[in-house]
Formats: sequence, structure tokens, C-alpha cells
Amino acid sequence: MPDLLLELRSEEIPARMQRKAAGDLKKLVTDALIEAGLSYEGAREYWTPRRLTLDIRGLTARSADVREERKGPRTDANEKAIEGFLRGAGLSSISEAQVQSDPKKGDFYVAVISKPGRAAEEIVAAVMPDIVRNFPWPKSMRWGKASAKPGSLRWVRPLQSIVCTFGTEHEETAVIPFEIDGIVASNVTYGHRFHAPDAITVKRFEDYVSSLEKAYVVLDAERRKDIILHDARDVAFANGLELVEDEGLLEEVSGLVEWPQVLMGSFEEDYLSIPSEIIRLTIKTNQKCFVTRPQGSHLPLEGGGRSEAAGDLASQQNHPTPALRADPPPQGEGALSNRFILIANIQATDGGKEIIHGNGKVVRARLSDALHFWKRDQGDLPDLETLEASAAKFGLDLKKPLDQRMAKLDALDVTFHAKLGSQGERVARIRALAADLAKITGADAALVDRAVVLAKADLRTEAVGEFPELQGVMGRKYASLQGENASVATAIEDHYKPQGPSDRVPEDKVAITVALADKLDTLIGFWAIDEKPTGSKDPYALRRAALGVVRILLERGVRLPLLATTRDADLLAFFHDRLKVYLRDLGARHDLIDAVLTLETDDLLMVARRVEALTAFITSEDGKNLLAGTKRATQLLAAEEKKGTVVADGVSEALLKLDAEKNLFAAVKSASAEASDAITKEDFRSAMAALSKLRVSVDRFFEDVLVNDEDAAIRANRLALLRLIREATGTVADFSKIAG
Repeated sequence: MPDLLLELRSEEIPARMQRKAAGDLKKLVTDALIEAGLSYEGAREYWTPRRLTLDIRGLTARSADVREERKGPRTDANEKAIEGFLRGAGLSSISEAQVQSDPKKGDFYVAVISKPGRAAEEIVAAVMPDIVRNFPWPKSMRWGKASAKPGSLRWVRPLQSIVCTFGTEHEETAVIPFEIDGIVASNVTYGHRFHAPDAITVKRFEDYVSSLEKAYVVLDAERRKDIILHDARDVAFANGLELVEDEGLLEEVSGLVEWPQVLMGSFEEDYLSIPSEIIRLTIKTNQKCFVTRPQGSHLPLEGGGRSEAAGDLASQQNHPTPALRADPPPQGEGALSNRFILIANIQATDGGKEIIHGNGKVVRARLSDALHFWKRDQGDLPDLETLEASAAKFGLDLKKPLDQRMAKLDALDVTFHAKLGSQGERVARIRALAADLAKITGADAALVDRAVVLAKADLRTEAVGEFPELQGVMGRKYASLQGENASVATAIEDHYKPQGPSDRVPEDKVAITVALADKLDTLIGFWAIDEKPTGSKDPYALRRAALGVVRILLERGVRLPLLATTRDADLLAFFHDRLKVYLRDLGARHDLIDAVLTLETDDLLMVARRVEALTAFITSEDGKNLLAGTKRATQLLAAEEKKGTVVADGVSEALLKLDAEKNLFAAVKSASAEASDAITKEDFRSAMAALSKLRVSVDRFFEDVLVNDEDAAIRANRLALLRLIREATGTVADFSKIAG
């Protein structure tokens, strides 16, 4: 079967758009071919800074013939109905239609539409112009003389050539020569614009790849990433250094070069006095370069604990479960070196000396700016006398640089949200909430208060103004420099965490308290102004904030009454949704979560522990027994309640006539007492074990006792006995919601 090779070559495509654009091209083309009646065995997309390529294998050579019968109106229908039928069926006159008879509906017209199959070449030539013209670029442009004409081609950058070849592996390939704004598809492409600018004639994909490789173009982006990563590691190692790896930067630079060349530059060691995070971001943001560090100099990995509930939950499954999220180490690089790795797109004749020199000049200039920011942030602000009122409000010391920045943030009345006030007002709210939370977390109240009033101060620093992603990180550094308690400095950085499912969770009690207060204030505030997430829209990252609260509570073992804290049942339901997602990601069954989670449940840690215990118990023999017996009892009771059958308010021992019901009553009282005692101690496994002892008595009851006795009083009493079973097991879980 034939293969199709397609290449759209242009001037440089922004790196951030390349991967998605290649995927869009694959989907648009393959969808169009399938809709036209073709099929294919496989398709793969490729991209470089200057081209999008699609390799489609095993494409059918021709679409199948299609015969369609389209039913029309009755033969005695009015003229307008018949005209509409003719237009829809593509017939010129009613004589071209057939007449069919229906015993019930009479005679009616039928149009028999035959569509002969088309050659794949014809289909490709027909669909490609529209795909190219309507390509979903985030931004596009017109160029050249044709740009003045209405409807002229728009592309992300000027489109320069198109390759479109079609043919089997062993036969000569043919060009499918469609045309778009004067660009005619051919079998000619071009390699590296400096090293190999001459035209290259290609036939099929393998020939195309090898020809590009000879012309200094590595087509496969993943291979370019691999080359860059391994060469960068090797260059660093050869100089006694380690590469500080960065997956996002690696993805970006692989989209900037077609022929990656790894070089090493340097800057003056004096700049190493700047925090490593600033150095890395300065070099990464401005020059797309990697930083290095002396071998073995990076910070020790910081282990992260998990709560017993979260940890045991996955370990108790009898089926494979997702790996538990381990807290990753902090992202600091430790002591950096003054060498950086740059990726060139040219194999320079001078060994890259000029490229290294040019990049070094820019890096030094940017680091000079960064050093200026770093020093300025440690100095006094010029208008301290205007900050005294704000300093008094938050108990700030205007002799300290970070305190000055917080006072400035408040004095400037910087808006947090139009309906939620300023950043200063927000800090005041978080301060009050954190004071209450400290009583729950056991954190030092004075340290919590100090951490809260300084947590947002670095928003007014020049370093964070230049690099917003360093908020929190710089606050910690500046806090340490002015002698703040270590827990306060840690909390300033960690109160933003976790910022996603894989981010680490704060460990220090002060940091935990401030992180909870910060996220809860955000959620309470946006719920109060009715700015809740809708569908896929969540502009204020409220789902992330709620998941952060859930992870902190469960992974750090915090017992927090959420409803009492937030005073909003709807927000509690939102937390329930995030909790369900979190527990399911750990491998918990949805029915077990539903069995222990009620609308009023606001202690999420206890939910997790109940789910953990239920997960372990329900797969055991005792658990299966308890589930079977309980379900039989509760289902029968529910059916009678639905019919309106009278159920006694309580069980009367005088009405217990048979040994089986007497034994069950005694067993329920004993198991309930034992389970209640275990629940008081929060020992849910023991509670379930106690309840599992009911199985023998329940089985015997259903064997020997007819619940629906003719005597209404006895029947009501026996139903009350079943209700006791439901109430006893309900203290642990709603077994009616458990599958199986």
C-alpha cells in the first residue's frame, strides 16, 4: 500500500508552537482522509524550527464506491416538497428518481445516489489547501505582494515550500501537485539554511530523513533533545561539572535548532554571589542556556513524608495502583559554577569561539542587572516616612528591608482582586485565619503571625518584579538575610505549596499553617463573590488551591473542620470533589469513597483513614461476609420502607419469638458497642472486625425467620431489628453503596 510524505517548510516557527502544530497537522490530515473514505496503517508527525512533517504509512490507493438511497416525499406531495427533495439529492428532475411502494404509506420517491471512489492523490490534493489555509495557529501573518489581496494565505511565518509525495515502497513515487497562493507542492525541500542551502529532491520518508541528515537537519525532535542532553552532560563532565537539567528548557532549545551544537561559555565568578535561582532564570530566560554546578555540589535531596492514611491506602490494594506521589526535592541547584551550556544551530569553523563570546557578553550584562536587583532589594527604600502607618498596622520593623517591602505593598494599596480588596487587606485576612489554624496545627502562634505578614513582601522586590516565578523563593532568602527565624523563612517560600499534584507539601508546622490560611482565604473569598470554576474554566486556579488543602491535610495529618472554617456547604462539596480525585489517583475505589463520604463530612483526614480501613477490610473474608449479610438486611428493609410498611421505633425483646432473632439482637448490641468503642479510638479496622461477627447471626436469621410475619407488630419489630444492623454498620460506612 502507498505511503504519503508531507512537509510544510517555512521561516522559523516559535518553539512553543511546534509540537502542537505538528499534532494538529496529523489530526487534520488523517481526519480528512478518513472522512473522504480512505484508511491508513499508521501516521507520525515530526517538527523542526522550519518545518512540519507528516509520514502516513499504508494509505489506501482509492476510496470505495458508495451507493446511497435517499427517501423522498410521497408521489402526491406538493411541488415545494418535491423541489426540496431534488435539491437535497442533487437531481435535476423528478424523472431521475425511482418510485417505491409502501403498503401503509403509499408510493414515494427514492433517489439512488452513486458516488464513484476517488484516487488518494485526488483526495489529498482536494483537502490540503483548506487544511493549510485554515490551520489553527495561535498567531499568524500575511507576507509579500499577495498579502494585499483578500483571502490571501496566513501562516505562522512565511510559508516557503511544500513537499507532497505518494507511492509504494518499491515503486517510483509521484508528486501530488496542489497549489496554495502560488506555492506548488513538489518533491523538493531544503536543508540547513547556512550549511546546506541547496535544493534536495526526495522520494519517500526514509530518503527524506537521510537527505536532511546529510544537509545538517535532525528531523526528530526527541532525537535532538537526546543529542542536546547527552552532549551537554558530557561537556559539563569533561570540565569537572554537572549539568543542571531542565526539561522545559530542553524542550524549548530543541525547537530552536535543526543541527544542535553544544558549547560552553563562562562569566565572572563575582556573579556567583547572586542566588543560584536568579542566575539560572537570568541565563535561561534571556539566553536559553543551561547552568552547571561543581560535581557533587547540589543540595541533598529532601525526603517527604506521607500520612499513614495516604500511604497505607495504596499498599492495601489487591490490584495494581498508581504509584504514591513522593514529595520531590526542592528545586535549588546548590552552589553553581560560572560556566553555562549554550546550544548553537551552526557548526562553527572556529570551534564556536565567536558564538560563545557573543552569548557571554549578553549573559554578563543580564547578570549585572540581576546583581543590581539583588543588592537593591537588601537596601532601604527611599520613602520610609510614608510607610509608618502600614508598618504599625502589621507590626513591621522599618529597619529591615523585607518589612519595608511589605509596608510598601500595603501603602500602595496594590489590588488583589477588585471585589476582594488589596493585597494588604488580604494579608490581614490571612493573618486572622492563620491565628485560628495555629491552634489546630500546633504551630507557634508568634512565628505564624510573623511569617504571614512577610509572606507577600517579596512581591515588591525588584528580583520578583523581573522574575515573578521567584516569589516565595526570594522572600525566604531575604528573610534569612535579615535574621528571621528559620521556620518563618521556610514558610514564606512554602506557603505557595503545593502548586500541583507533583509539587512537594510543606512540612514545617508554621509553613503548613500559613499555606492552609493562604489557600483557604483564596477559596472562601472567591466563593463569597461567586467566582467559582465552571466547566474547564478556572482562571483563579481554585481547583489547584483546594487540592493543595486536601494534600496538606492528608499528607501532614491535620484534622481541620472545614465546614466550621469556611462556613460554606457548597465549598465543602468542592473539597469533596477534589478529595475524590486525590483518593482515586491513589487507587481507592470510587464506591468505597462514596460509602464513607456524606454531605456533612468535613474532616477529610478521617475520610481518608476510613477509606484506607475499608479498602483493607472489604477484600478480606470477614469483609466479604459482612458486606453480603449487611446488604441482604438493608435491601429488604429499604424495600419495605419504600412500600410504607410500618417499622417499629425500637426493638421490643418481648416480641422476639425465635432463637435466631434473639441471637441476632444480642449480636447486634454486642457488635455495636464494640464497634462504637473502636470508632471512639479512631480504630476503624477493629470497628469493622467487630461488625463482621454479625454475619453468622444474620445468615441464621434469614434462614429461620420470616421477616414479613402476618402479625403486624412482629413484622414491625423484625424490621426494626434490620434497621439496627443498618445503623450499626452505618457508623463505619454506607454498605449499600459498595459494589459486590
